[in-house]
Amino acid sequence: MDERELTERVRAAGRALGFDAIGVAPAEPPPHADFLREWLARGYAGEMSYIGRRAAERADPRRVLPGARSVVVAALVYDTAETAGAAAASGPVAGGPRGRVARYAGGDDYHALMLPRLEALEREIVALAPNARTRSYVDTGPVLERPLAARAGLGWIGKHTLLISPALGSYLFLGVVLTDLALAPDAAEPDHCGSCRACLDACPTAAFPEPYVLDASRCLSYTTIELRGTIPEPLREAQGDRIFGCDACQDVCPFNLRSRRRVPEDAAGLRGALAPRTAWREPSLATLLALDEAAFRYAASGTALTRPKWRGLVRNAVVAAGNSQDASLADALRRHAEGDDPLLAEHARWSLARLARSGEPG
Repeated sequence: MDERELTERVRAAGRALGFDAIGVAPAEPPPHADFLREWLARGYAGEMSYIGRRAAERADPRRVLPGARSVVVAALVYDTAETAGAAAASGPVAGGPRGRVARYAGGDDYHALMLPRLEALEREIVALAPNARTRSYVDTGPVLERPLAARAGLGWIGKHTLLISPALGSYLFLGVVLTDLALAPDAAEPDHCGSCRACLDACPTAAFPEPYVLDASRCLSYTTIELRGTIPEPLREAQGDRIFGCDACQDVCPFNLRSRRRVPEDAAGLRGALAPRTAWREPSLATLLALDEAAFRYAASGTALTRPKWRGLVRNAVVAAGNSQDASLADALRRHAEGDDPLLAEHARWSLARLARSGEPG
C-alpha cells in the first residue's frame, strides 16, 4: 500500500483503540526544540534534573529510535465532568474544608490506560508493515510530546505551554509511537491564541515569565507533585486548597468551554476509568492530615496521586489546611508540628501561624 493509505490505516487503528485524535509528524526536531537547553539553563526545570540528562534525545526523536522517520501522536481527552477536580471555593462545607485535585488525577493512572493502547498500536503498525520498528512512550520517555503533537497537526502550543486542540481543548493526555516507517505527515495547526492572555493572568504564582514560557519551579503542578522538599514560602498562600496539581491556566481557556468543544463519544470507556474515585472527589483535609502511609497506599493505588508519595501529599494538605482559615484543623496541624518528620513539621508551623493570623481581628 502507498504511504497515504498506510497512514490512514494507522490513524484508524489508533481511533479504534480509543484515542480521540491521531496525528503524524516527521521524526525530526520539532519547532523550538533548541529552546530546551536555554529553558534548562534558566533554571526553569527546578529539581527535575532528569530532563537535562537526556536533552539531546528529547530534541531529536532520531536519537531515541535510530532510523526513525515518523512520529504517531495520540491524544486522549481527560476532562470527565464540568466540575471535575473543583472543590468549594468559599463558605462552610459539610465535613470541613476540602482539598482540590487536578482533573486528570483522581481516577485510574493515565499511564496504565495509555501505554497498553500505544503498545497495541505498535502491533497494528507492525501487522501493516512487518519489518517496521517502533517504540512508544507516555510522558516518561525522552521525547517532546507537546511540540511533536503540534507538528502533527493536533493543535498548537498555547501561551500556557500546553497543547490546545481547536476541537478538543487542552485537557489532553499525549502519547507517541516512534517508527522507521515513512508516513504522510499532517499539516501543523496555526496559533489561535491571538491577544488572549487569560491563562497567564489566572496563574496563582505568576509562573509564566513571558507568554509561551513556563518557569516550572513556580508552577503549583511542580511544587505539589514533583518537588520532594520544602515548598517555597512565597508560593504557599497561592496554593490555596490544591493538594495535587493545578488547572488554573486551563480552566480559563476559551477553547475549554464545553459549548465549543466536540469531544468524541467515549466508546472505549477510557474517560469513565479516568473519572475521580470517591476518595479523591473533594477529599476532606481533616482526613488527609490523619492519613498514614498504609491508608495512603490503599487510597491512591492505581492513580497518579502516588507520584508525590505519602509525605508529599500530606505536606500539600498541611499547606491547604493553613490556607483554609478553619481553626478546627489546628489540632491536626499541631500533631504534625510536633511530629518526627522535619518537612511536615516546618510546613505545619507555617500553617498554624497562618491560621492564627486569619483569626486576628481585621
